[in-house]
Amino acid sequence: MYQAKDFIETAEGLIFAVVAQGQEQGKVLCFLRYLRLQGVWRKVDTELANRHLQQYCPQYLHYSALLDAHLHAVPVAAIARHYQPRQVLQRLLADEPGDPVLVDLHKLCGLLRDNDLALSRFGVTGSLLVGMQKHSSDIDLVCYERDEFHCARNIVQALIAQDCCQALNDEDWLEAYQRRACDFAFDEYVWHEQRKYNKAMINGRKFDLSLTVLDPEANGRRYRKLGFISIDAEISEDRFSFDYPAQFGIKHPQVDSVVCFTATYNGQAQTGERVRVAGQLEVDQYGVQRIVVGSNREAIGEFIKVIR
Repeated sequence: MYQAKDFIETAEGLIFAVVAQGQEQGKVLCFLRYLRLQGVWRKVDTELANRHLQQYCPQYLHYSALLDAHLHAVPVAAIARHYQPRQVLQRLLADEPGDPVLVDLHKLCGLLRDNDLALSRFGVTGSLLVGMQKHSSDIDLVCYERDEFHCARNIVQALIAQDCCQALNDEDWLEAYQRRACDFAFDEYVWHEQRKYNKAMINGRKFDLSLTVLDPEANGRRYRKLGFISIDAEISEDRFSFDYPAQFGIKHPQVDSVVCFTATYNGQAQTGERVRVAGQLEVDQYGVQRIVVGSNREAIGEFIKVIR
C-alpha cells in the first residue's frame, strides 16, 4: 500500500514523495524531490523537477483525471525501492545514532515515549526517510492515527512549558516563513502557527508533526476545476484540519468545504472562526463544490486566513 509521505525510488536515480494513497491507472501519484546528478543526490524544487522530467523522463509526467491536476506518477512496475516511514523510524531508533540529526531524533522520540506516546503509530519522512539528512536538516515525524496525533501536539505544548523543547524564536519563524512562501504578512503567519503546536525546536533543530490517515472514499470522487475564487466563510467542521490533505467544512451558500494540499495551512482555523480562503474552485461528479488550496506545491496566491 502506498500512502502520502512515503517515498519511492526508480532505477533512473529519481526519488519521489508520494502525495496520495493508492494508485491511479496502476501508477502512484507523487512529486519528484531528489535526483542523482553525476553520482550526487540533489534536492529539487517544482520548477527543476518538472524541467528534468520533461527532458529526461517524460513518462513520469502525469495528468490526473481524478484530481484534474498535472503532477508526477510512477507505474508500480517501475518502482525500485519503497521507503515506508514507520519501518524506517523503527530501524533508526533501534540503531546507535550516527550523526547529530539522528541523536536529536532519538532524544525527541525518547521524550514522546516517556509521555506515553505510541511510537509504533509514527514514522519519519523527509530527508531522514531516504538518508539524505544534512547537519542542518529538520526532523519530520508523521502520525497515522488522528487521536494519537492530537496527543502528540498536547505533549509538545507541555514539553515547551517544561523547557524540554523550545518554541521557535523570531529567527526560526522567519526562516520557516521564507521557505513556505506564505501569501500574507509575517506576523499573521506566526499568529496562525503558534497555536498549532505541531512544530518546535529540540537542541536547536526544528521538528514537525504531520498526520496522514487512510480515507476509504479517497479514490471514488472525480473533480473538475472551475477557476480561481476567493471567499469569506465560517468554519463549521475542523476535525480533519490537520489531515493530509487537510479538510475544513464551511458555512457558505455554494461551497461545501476547503481542502488543503500544502502543510502551510494545516490546522489553520478552528470551528466557529471566520476565514478568508483563496484557491481553485472544483466540482465533483455529484455537483458538490470545494475550494482547493495548494493546487501546486508553492500555492502562490492561495491561502486560508482567519479574519481577526
